[in-house]
Amino acid sequence: MIRISTGMIYDAGVRAINEQTAAALKIQQQAASGRRILTPSDDPVAAARALVVSQAADVVTQYGANQENAKTALSLEDTQLMNANDVLGQVRDLAVKALNGSLSASDRQSIATQLRASYDQLLGIANSTDGTGQYLFSGYMGDTKPFAGAVGGAMQYAGDDGQRTLQVSATRHLETSDSGLDIFQRIGNGNGTFTTDFGSNTGTGVIDGGTVTNPAAWSAPTSGSYTLRFTVSGGVTTYQVYDGATAVAGLSGTYTSGQPIALPGSQVTVTGAPANNDTFTITPSSSQSVFDTISNLITAIEGASTTPAGQAAYQMDVGGAIGGIDRAAGNIMRVDTAVGSRLAEIDSLATANSAVSLQYQQTLSNLQDVDMTQALSDLTRKQVELEAAQKSFVATSKLSLFDYL
Repeated sequence: MIRISTGMIYDAGVRAINEQTAAALKIQQQAASGRRILTPSDDPVAAARALVVSQAADVVTQYGANQENAKTALSLEDTQLMNANDVLGQVRDLAVKALNGSLSASDRQSIATQLRASYDQLLGIANSTDGTGQYLFSGYMGDTKPFAGAVGGAMQYAGDDGQRTLQVSATRHLETSDSGLDIFQRIGNGNGTFTTDFGSNTGTGVIDGGTVTNPAAWSAPTSGSYTLRFTVSGGVTTYQVYDGATAVAGLSGTYTSGQPIALPGSQVTVTGAPANNDTFTITPSSSQSVFDTISNLITAIEGASTTPAGQAAYQMDVGGAIGGIDRAAGNIMRVDTAVGSRLAEIDSLATANSAVSLQYQQTLSNLQDVDMTQALSDLTRKQVELEAAQKSFVATSKLSLFDYL
């Protein structure tokens, strides 16, 4: 026979009430927080998984923030590139206007003044910042002002050739900038393969920019440039192409204004009346800054000569500048197209990122969230059990032998 003392009755009763109270409190906390796991000991396996999933979700959230930052940077670059193309459109219109032979000297000076303003406007775009003091087009050197120069002098680039990047997904580092060297400086002069120019001519011959008819057959001159020389004798004008001092066999003939003149894999067209010993050079293309193109255009307009030979040179200078402006605009459009592709990629990544984030949230919910219906049902049951424990304790604590004596 086990003897049950009054102390044991009280201890057992209080212990039972405390256990029921603790169980009811835990369910109440689960219902209040919406979380099934209040401490890792509630479900060690689920708690460990939830930690891993939560960390992965945080990484995805950071990718989302990076995507927004990249989108902001690229959108700003896109805007500035479109502004630059608008300026070049204005410059081209002014250059075409400058070819009008009826313009007076004051008219040309007015055009040159407008071109100087466009030059400064384009320079301001090239030196634009992102609002935080970082230059858009200086490569990795965001703190360095990339361009410095003025009309009549060569433009200097102080940045580098780098592209800043942001990690926008687990496998993608996206370029968020482009180097000003690539946008404004590395622009092939001439037609992109070669450039034409004139010598100390006295006639009115004008050469065009030339075209490449067979890229595979084009060969650069061994001397560095071809020379197209004209000879006028007995009222007949002939031409001969030279590579340095050596006449190129098969590249000679009688000159007819507007008739293409063959070169290796290419051709040029001369119009007007070249004088005896007038020459034109054909040189492989090299890079030329859009700023230098505009500067040369302004210099040509401001220094236009009224002599027939001077007018011919003027037309070639302005025509060459128009070709250079077109190539600069095409180069900017190339970069802007790449920027647009990156913006579209960000939108695609953002959609995928949202789907992954939603999946992680669902997984965390499955691991952590409490079943509210079950929790409320369990809480009601525990309340009943607690009340039963309290009532039974009251009844048991009143038992005494003295009541029966």
